Amino acid sequence: MSDASPALLPIGDFARRAGVAASALRFYEEQGLLLSHRSASGRRQFARSDLRRVAFIRAAQQVGLSLDQIRAALASLPDARTPNARDWERLSRDWQPLLAARIAELQQLQDTLASCIGCGCLSLSKCKLYNPQDAAGRRGAGARYWMGDRSSEVLAEQAVPQKTRRQGPG
Repeated sequence: MSDASPALLPIGDFARRAGVAASALRFYEEQGLLLSHRSASGRRQFARSDLRRVAFIRAAQQVGLSLDQIRAALASLPDARTPNARDWERLSRDWQPLLAARIAELQQLQDTLASCIGCGCLSLSKCKLYNPQDAAGRRGAGARYWMGDRSSEVLAEQAVPQKTRRQGPG
């Protein structure tokens, strides 16, 4: 005999219905995205209504939102309830600028993927055009062009003579 109430599902059943691993549900719970209940025997159970909450979490992850952003969205709901269609419309509208920025980043990556990455050249002959004397490296560590630096900006900086700095008292 199961000690789950009709409104609650044991973790295994809930995981199957939600289409995620039980470990993912435990992780969501640890992250404060989902709340479990305990049966009389101490086993995790989840409310059937939380199936929509898990679908929301997965959809938000699919569009690239971080767990912090998802947690904040869920916390904005009254009484920590599961998002409904109206909530989803509001939240997705709020995410439009973030998604537009992500799309722009991906388009930039797509446009520059074959060119120099500005962090240790894959093609010395080509990189001399995009990154002469490691000009991109002066902007900091990492793949500067992938991080948003543009070769035209890097080259323009190199064309401007740098002011000499005085060392110590003088």
